[in-house]
Amino acid sequence: MEFDFSWLLLGLPLAFVLGWLASRLDLRQLRLENRQTPKAYFKGLNHLLNEQQDQAIDAFIEAVQHDPDTSELHFALGNLFRRRGEFERAVRVHQHLVARGDLSQADRDRAQYALALDYLKAGLLDRAEAALRKLEGTAHQTQAHLALLGIYERARDWTPASAIAQRLQSAGAGSFQHRIAHYLCEQAATLAYPADAATMERLLRQAIETAPQSPRPRMALARLQQQQGAQAAAFATWTTLAHDIPAALPLLARPLVELAEQTGRVDEALNLLGPAYERNPSLDLLQALAQLHRARGDASSAEAWLRHLTRERSLVAAHHWLRDSGQNLPEPVLQALERATKPLQRYRCAACGFEASQHFWQCPGCQAWDSYPARRVEEL
Repeated sequence: MEFDFSWLLLGLPLAFVLGWLASRLDLRQLRLENRQTPKAYFKGLNHLLNEQQDQAIDAFIEAVQHDPDTSELHFALGNLFRRRGEFERAVRVHQHLVARGDLSQADRDRAQYALALDYLKAGLLDRAEAALRKLEGTAHQTQAHLALLGIYERARDWTPASAIAQRLQSAGAGSFQHRIAHYLCEQAATLAYPADAATMERLLRQAIETAPQSPRPRMALARLQQQQGAQAAAFATWTTLAHDIPAALPLLARPLVELAEQTGRVDEALNLLGPAYERNPSLDLLQALAQLHRARGDASSAEAWLRHLTRERSLVAAHHWLRDSGQNLPEPVLQALERATKPLQRYRCAACGFEASQHFWQCPGCQAWDSYPARRVEEL
């Protein structure tokens, strides 16, 4: 049977037409997908700007399905999951990015840092620490060290915290001297007295040398000296602190007065605190002066409170004057005034506004150091 070449002549144009139609269909599909991907991306961006995180996540998932190789969409999706508290999904997204072989080293480091933040927000501190340690020598090293510092502070692991703080300071990330001094004080506070008294004193003196303008190490040293029975040395430490750091006087006025009463140095304390109060009036200083005058047998302190009221309008001072002046006010009135003045005698964090009845070196609310002024709420 002979082959009919006429069918071949007819088949070639037909194959050409079918191939052309197939290429057109593929091209249309590609254009459709390319149009859908940015559409889904911009839809997600719009939802994100409107703070509609659920809809934004759905849109970004749709965009990722159309183009699974887009790393920026994965980063956006992972960060959204973390902000919503869906840490497991955020971890999966960022682990996928870290494992991708086609990712640049810069993007892989970025994904590693994002993964560490996922663990940190989820409270998995050991995994976060391991992930942050992998960022040594990368562009995210400083941020990683700051995050590690936060982890060690939360865990109250002060020795590695000091090492990280020193590395940050050496790298030019700021001054960490006061924070390192706090770490040394915290280490001293964990030791047992009197067995470790020598080590406690060494740590406190190292803290003083590290941050000479920080009042906490000297206050702790003075208390340690009092425990050891070295009252003269303790009084000298309090006095030196009062001269060197006058802003801390409201904090050290009460312990200084108590030590002055114990050692018979009431006149010395009066000579120290009296001029300080005249230069910068303070409720704590005035209370300390009133206690010293009572210890010396002087007249009532009502006049001192009244003089303070002429300089500073203070409800706390008014309450003390009413109590000390001998006014025959009903007891319920005095109790109501005392209750009203209690919130005014608190300390307030300058960073987050957290209020407390006692002074903290580290805010219990925001964990900031040295954010509590030495003055009460009413005096701010």
